[in-house]
Amino acid sequence: MLDSQYVSLPLTLIESGFDPSAPPSPGARLAFTATAYCKGDVTRAGVNAQVGVAASDPALLPLGSIVQLDFKDDRYDGIYSILDTGPAIEGRELDLFMWNCGEAQRFGRKPVRMVVLRLGWDPHATTQGFLDRFLKKAAATSKLTQAPPDAPAAPAVARPGQEPPGATPPPPVTTP
Repeated sequence: MLDSQYVSLPLTLIESGFDPSAPPSPGARLAFTATAYCKGDVTRAGVNAQVGVAASDPALLPLGSIVQLDFKDDRYDGIYSILDTGPAIEGRELDLFMWNCGEAQRFGRKPVRMVVLRLGWDPHATTQGFLDRFLKKAAATSKLTQAPPDAPAAPAVARPGQEPPGATPPPPVTTP
């Protein structure tokens, strides 16, 4: 039985410019189908299989892609790395790695809303909103640490036992 939340509207209304065979662009919101797997030690990308790893069709989501998944129930929501492929995964399908094979079987096949955060390993193929926020934060931090060009230079800090240049030494302390 199909979930009415995802089937009630045609995909052409949900996704503008819908083309099921075209690779998505960073920031695209897409409807996919998710399944789960539990077998295998090393992914196609050469890393150990672990929770948070997903397999996909490399023609749509190449290795290194980062996606955010939103299921009807919140248990499996989160950010996943596409680090694996599978012989039966074609088109708009994802296969999520799970440690427990019983849990993977119970997972079954579920509809999922997905946002592409990064496409492949290319850092320039990142969602514009994320990259802009990151760069603006770095620029704001560097501006806060720099002194304005017309501001006086900060006074030199003296180490214990040394006076800063041009300073008069303190008077000696005398006890009565």
